[in-house]
Amino acid sequence: MTNLIGSDLKDKHVVIVGGGSGMGKATAELAAYFGARVTIASRDADKLTKVAAAIEGEVVVAPVDTTDEAAVKAWAAGLGAVDHLVISASSAAHGAYADLPTGELRAMFEAKFIGPYVTAREVLLHLNPSASITLFSGVLSRRPSAGATGLAAVNAAVETLTKGLAQELAGQARVNCISPGMVATATYAAMPEAARTEMYAQVGDALPVGRVGEAAEIAQAVIFAMTNPFLTGSVIDVDGGHLVRA
Repeated sequence: MTNLIGSDLKDKHVVIVGGGSGMGKATAELAAYFGARVTIASRDADKLTKVAAAIEGEVVVAPVDTTDEAAVKAWAAGLGAVDHLVISASSAAHGAYADLPTGELRAMFEAKFIGPYVTAREVLLHLNPSASITLFSGVLSRRPSAGATGLAAVNAAVETLTKGLAQELAGQARVNCISPGMVATATYAAMPEAARTEMYAQVGDALPVGRVGEAAEIAQAVIFAMTNPFLTGSVIDVDGGHLVRA
């Protein structure tokens, strides 16, 4: 059997927007392990450079601000041919519906929906045949919680975009979406350690798997989405059972 997950990535060009940290970084590490040529992108060039240096394999840095449409267009043109595009960059605005500032809501939609929308559109012009695009949503899209209604809405918008693009881009690219549950990443680094540990324990205890996720576990799902040629228009839940918990 030659079509094992990841085996088709050797010498493929994988572009990961959000590859400087968290789940994007873990995906870059795994793609490089399978022999892909990896380009990592985000706003922070210094962080990208450090991450690239720490990954064994062929990894290059291409900084971009996905909220700047003109910059994205120029950035995409400089990538060369692309086999797989992954957009894990995101933003989260929390707050009660009546209290969340509209500016924070707009900024979240710009970062997590408009940015990926524009990025995928510009990279589309440079995709090789049999390419894939993988977007990121989140478990709140189908199981919202109080204080995160805006985030739930933007996640749902990304999932709808995925399904629409899978139809519209048929023959050009497969399009899928990863929907993670809570994952232990630097997203929560600003929290005091004790509070962060307590949050992880509380959320993990409520899940069938008994813990929160790790970035590497999400990366495995991304590799699957990139390399399975029969997969498109799918939302892959990697949430520890969040959607079926009591």
